[in-house]
Amino acid sequence: QVQLVESGGGLVQAGGSLRLYCAASGRTFSTYTMAWFRQAPGKEREFVAHISGGLTRYIDSVTGRFTISRDNAKNTLSLQMNSLKPEDTAVYYCAALTTGPPIKPESYRYWGQGTQVTVSS
Repeated sequence: QVQLVESGGGLVQAGGSLRLYCAASGRTFSTYTMAWFRQAPGKEREFVAHISGGLTRYIDSVTGRFTISRDNAKNTLSLQMNSLKPEDTAVYYCAALTTGPPIKPESYRYWGQGTQVTVSS
């Protein structure tokens, strides 16, 4: 079992940057594929990026702008977000994969509480 707590969200102007953090508890953090999802008002939760070992994958709309990384020694997952756009506005969640395709929310049992990212135009 793992518990997740996100931080780092906030309000930023379009073109700006934010770095999100996800602090994980538990000794098995390094064994989990980890991901970031986001959910905008009135929309379904959307896959953003995941990291498994040294492999990463991103949704097309953030490729080249966002970077997911992890520090297993510190039990921390990060998401560096550059060149932010108003359409990136959402609540961002980190999640730990349990079983299933990594891009599907239903594959993840463990979720953080979310952190709000708002990008103004």
